[in-house]
Amino acid sequence: MATTDLTVLVVDDDFRVANLHAGIVESIAGFTVAGTANTLAAARELNATNAIDLALVDVYLPDGSGIDLVRELHCDAMVLTAATESTTVRSAFAAGALAYLVKPFPH
Repeated sequence: MATTDLTVLVVDDDFRVANLHAGIVESIAGFTVAGTANTLAAARELNATNAIDLALVDVYLPDGSGIDLVRELHCDAMVLTAATESTTVRSAFAAGALAYLVKPFPH
């Protein structure tokens, strides 16, 4: 039986962090990166032009909130962010996030 990789959209305002997350995704069998975005607009464009299965989304983007993107997506989403305010965490889950991870992650 053939399997298809799950496609992942990586969204982070810091291109280095986005590339780091994309590298981790690519290193996991069964996952492939559909694209990386550093702005809300770029993430929306990638989402519109690619079949996305999972999005890894930062809250703080230069042109808006990643939580708005999570709300718009028709795929699973996880929030990876430095935002620790309880209202932000609740908003992310209310928008449909499956998980909320605070960065930086411990080694």
